[in-house]
Amino acid sequence: MAIKVLIIDDSALIRQVLTELLSRDPDIEVVGTAPDPIIARERIKALSPDVLTLDIEMPRMDGLSFLKKLMALRPMPVLVVSTLTQKGADAAVQAMELGAVDYVPKPLMNIRSGMVELGAELVAKVKMAAACRPRARQAEPGAPTPLAADPRLSTAGRVVAIGASTGGVEALQRVISRLPATSPAILVTQHMPAGFTTSFARRLNEQCALTVSEAADGRQVLPGHVYIAPGARHLELVRTGAHYACRLHDGPPVSGHRPSVDVLFASVAASAGKNAMGLILTGMGRDGAAGLLEMRRSGARCLGQSEASCVVYGMPKAAMQAGAVEAEMTLDRLAEEIVALRTPAHA
Repeated sequence: MAIKVLIIDDSALIRQVLTELLSRDPDIEVVGTAPDPIIARERIKALSPDVLTLDIEMPRMDGLSFLKKLMALRPMPVLVVSTLTQKGADAAVQAMELGAVDYVPKPLMNIRSGMVELGAELVAKVKMAAACRPRARQAEPGAPTPLAADPRLSTAGRVVAIGASTGGVEALQRVISRLPATSPAILVTQHMPAGFTTSFARRLNEQCALTVSEAADGRQVLPGHVYIAPGARHLELVRTGAHYACRLHDGPPVSGHRPSVDVLFASVAASAGKNAMGLILTGMGRDGAAGLLEMRRSGARCLGQSEASCVVYGMPKAAMQAGAVEAEMTLDRLAEEIVALRTPAHA
């Protein structure tokens, strides 16, 4: 059965181009379009689409307000179509925090030809979105209560590596916002293009007790800090004398991605060994499975997000099947495990 798509965009040209591109694929049926969220609400009721494509800046109700209401009342897969500006990147990251599963960049100029060039990506992401399982969330989610730190324990020398893809923005926000400022150093690879990771790191930094930033090449890795892999660059952990540091490079994609979770995990296995923890969160595909297995073989604690809590149970499933995952847990339990990864101060 074809995937039913509803397109929501105030631009008649964008609605037309998206309809043409998606309708070329026999597995996709565009069942309708809407110029704003008010009309979209009625068409969702009438047409029961499987996937929505959603513009952010629209009249009468902006896309973020609509998405917040939608995910509270009738959660469904939403693919954001956002402009390639810093404002657009900020809005797309916020949309993913609210439950959108992915994004497609909308070109600023030569819209028709630019969107045609993105046709294959658009089709692939609509099909991916159709396989996602968004869950209802509160319309105004409260900030999670940070977990308490044990003053008798030290995080010196401990490192946590986290890999995520589809659904990862919301999952990472849930985990990291619960951690105390005294948590171990955390390195994150989230599949994102350049530009979006800057917005993601900035927003996460505003929401958390830890210091969150994009990783920089050569930067020392410190407890209480979170380092996000920049879009389109691999992030590795290296040891420099008695300290850890970030290493960035532009090597070829690994497991189909740059940044790659496998690259991060393999480097952590080599540099930190049993002093590390690896977490594999929601996402499609197999990236991270091989690297997490290396971490487990090096003595690291290796955990996966539980199937029931994943938007897409792909990467954790692949890691579990590879024998890389010791146990699967909810996001809140994973946060508790990070807090427990601490070395006795006098050990």
